[in-house]
Amino acid sequence: MKLEKTKISGRTVSALEVEKDTVFWDSELSGFGVRVYPTGSKYYVVQTRAGGKPGKRVTVGRHGVITADEARRRAALIISRIKAGEKPVAEPLDSVDPMDSRKAVTEDCPTIAELASEWLEKHVEPRCKPKTREMYRLLVEKHLVPAFGKMPALSVDRAMVAEFHHGMRKTPVMANQAVNALSRIWRLAEDDGQLPEGMNPCRLIVKYKKRKRERFLSEEEFHRLGKALAEAENRGIAIHAVAAIRLLLLTGCRKNEILTLKWNEVDLESGTLKLSDSKTGSRTVPLSPEAVEVLAGIPRMSGNPWVIPGKAEGKPMKNLWTSWRSICGRAGIEDMRIHDCRHSFASRALALGESLPAIGKLLGHSQVETTARYAHLAQDSVREAAERISDSIAAEVFRRYRPERNFRSGRAG
Repeated sequence: MKLEKTKISGRTVSALEVEKDTVFWDSELSGFGVRVYPTGSKYYVVQTRAGGKPGKRVTVGRHGVITADEARRRAALIISRIKAGEKPVAEPLDSVDPMDSRKAVTEDCPTIAELASEWLEKHVEPRCKPKTREMYRLLVEKHLVPAFGKMPALSVDRAMVAEFHHGMRKTPVMANQAVNALSRIWRLAEDDGQLPEGMNPCRLIVKYKKRKRERFLSEEEFHRLGKALAEAENRGIAIHAVAAIRLLLLTGCRKNEILTLKWNEVDLESGTLKLSDSKTGSRTVPLSPEAVEVLAGIPRMSGNPWVIPGKAEGKPMKNLWTSWRSICGRAGIEDMRIHDCRHSFASRALALGESLPAIGKLLGHSQVETTARYAHLAQDSVREAAERISDSIAAEVFRRYRPERNFRSGRAG
């Protein structure tokens, strides 16, 4: 960190720009300075000796929230308290939004990188599933640490987080997840007493709206996909991938539930999958005769416990996307994700008259609200049924005995 001297005033502080974290000390009041970050944030600070020993640096307030003159007055008060052996606490910043102030915090405030590391260790590792752990670690290492890692947590404000969020606008889902992760890191630090409450810079950040997506295989697409799967299997290409896709279509399971399925979780005699660790905990998945047939036809790899083995010895398949894209291409199916197999399972169940609670149980939803997203499909099914019934009745009691009309009067004759 660079140290410089200058006459601190509102005009000089506003004009300061740096490439590295720099503290400018006032040429008149010894121990009073302003810390300037490359991001443009500026904080008035105090550091003076007490009892012959260097004291901790104290943040007085943020430039723009308090003026240079007010910061100088407060600094002089803090310095006198330090000299008198008192605790260096600044006066309350009355009428200042606590979200925008960083009042009287010591220089040993933990950095975002330190808090993130602690959050991963204390919260993520022991509580989250492997895929969630992987996602959070990626967010921290690829996005949060490069942006904020070296900064003391209390030097990060809402404007910085908003700018960071905007900078990731091309990947809106990732941008929202990164801000959520930073907010969780902050909340854990608050709970542990490392940061004061009520100053989380992620509050009030407007998230990008999620694009609603509902894609289901049509009757014709089901036929074309089935043909493409059979052709791929006959050519001996990606046999395990073909089996995985068929199981996704026939069971409505999540992709990870099939790719991490072990043979000891498969009971062909009872026709069930006994998943020990799905997204919503352990659950039993009933199998249709066709799903049992698919499982019975999967070649087993010696020494590999996974139903869908990967290329690496003793490991499950990691990448199903390449095979899925190739098969969909041959079937002439566009804009279809692997997860849409699960949606297609639900939509077909509704079309056949199954209830939402029953479908939720089949899909392994822990909350009815999750299944409720398919409610409009149920309404469509009811409307179609009403039209079919009405059409049938109309054929007997309306069209066959349609009344003749007097076209002059507009009334039935």
